[in-house]
Amino acid sequence: MTTAADLALARLAAGALFVRDESVLLVHKTYGNGWDLPGGYVEPGESPAAACRREVFEELGIAALPHRLLVTDWAVVPEEGDKVLYVFDCGRLDDTAAIVLQTTELDDWRWVPVDAVHELTIPRLAQRIRRAYTAWQAGLTVYLEQGVPAPERRHTDDF
Repeated sequence: MTTAADLALARLAAGALFVRDESVLLVHKTYGNGWDLPGGYVEPGESPAAACRREVFEELGIAALPHRLLVTDWAVVPEEGDKVLYVFDCGRLDDTAAIVLQTTELDDWRWVPVDAVHELTIPRLAQRIRRAYTAWQAGLTVYLEQGVPAPERRHTDDF
């Protein structure tokens, strides 16, 4: 019999995709891997969309409503375990003068061309951002595993 202790426990995180022309907004975190989408972990009892809204307000001082889900990405991070990461379309951000960085976690932000995201981020995150941008363009929602659409990912552990 399967018990609660046998079930996978994934950490949930939500990120915001802001688009301007062919660039996306990235923030530089003062910890971890550096450049990332605005966003963070989902708190207990909070939906991923609510977490996205909260994190954008905390990190950038902007009240942005997630319009739609672009990407769900299941990822295993050896040091941290399973994660499910959601990327939401948060629309255009034309008034960048309204950005007020949360300086305890962030020290910079910039518009980065989608084709150059890989120069600033880890490969899996770059793939996730590119897939989110493509989903945004096409009006789709995409399911990923480790940053890659699941049918393209080779499953070596299938039974």
